Amino acid sequence: MKIRHFHSSGSAGFVFVVLAGSLWAQAQAKPSIPNPKPASGQKATGNNSSPTGDPSSPVPTPASTAGTAHDTSFIIGSDDVLAINVWKEPDVSRSLPVRSDGKISLPLAGELQAAGRTPLQLEEDIANRLRTYLTDPEVTVIVQEIKSQNFNILGQIIKPGSYPLTRSTTVLDAIALAGGFRDFAKQKAIYILRQDTAGRQLHIPFNYKTVIKGKNPEQNIRLQPHDTIVVP
Repeated sequence: MKIRHFHSSGSAGFVFVVLAGSLWAQAQAKPSIPNPKPASGQKATGNNSSPTGDPSSPVPTPASTAGTAHDTSFIIGSDDVLAINVWKEPDVSRSLPVRSDGKISLPLAGELQAAGRTPLQLEEDIANRLRTYLTDPEVTVIVQEIKSQNFNILGQIIKPGSYPLTRSTTVLDAIALAGGFRDFAKQKAIYILRQDTAGRQLHIPFNYKTVIKGKNPEQNIRLQPHDTIVVP
C-alpha cells in the first residue's frame, strides 16, 4: 500500500509539472495586446503625420517664389529706366533709359516707342520685332527707375526737390516726404501748380492749418505727374 501510494503521489506531481509548463508556454506564445486606438478628439502621432497632427493635412512645403504681375495701369514715360531681358539672349538684354523722344533702341529690334506704352505692351512690341531673327523670343520688361512720374516741392520746406510719385501720394504725403516746413513757412498760403490737358496752368490752393484739423479735406488732393507744390 505504501508503495502504491508513493507511485500515485509521484504521478500527480509529474502531471502538475507538465500542466504548469504547458500553461507557461501558452502565456509566452500569446500575442501582445495592440495599443488602443486614440480616443475621439485625440490626435494620432507617427512618422507620417503632419506637423499639425492631422493625418489628412498635407505636409507644408517651402513656398515658391511667385512672379509679380504686371501693373497694367503704369504708363512708361521719358527718362524712366527699363530693364529688358530676352531669355538666353544676353547680347540683346540690357538696362537703358527712355529717351526724351519717348523711344529706346535695342539690338536686332531697332528703335521702338516706349513712352505711352505699358511694360506688357512693350514686351509684345519687342518680341514681335525679334521674331524675324529669333524663334519664340521671351521678353520681360521691368521699370527699374521711375523718373517720368515725379512731383516737385519748392519754397520754405526742409528738403525741396523732385520726388517719385505713386498713385496715392497726396499733398500731406509730399510735405512729409520733404521733411516738413521751415520756420517762416506760410502754411495757410500753399498752392499746387498743375498743367491741364489743354496746356493751361492751374493754381490749386492748400491751407495746411485747416486740413490737419479735418476741415476742407478736399484740398488734400492726390498729386499728378509734374505737379509742383509751392510753400511760400
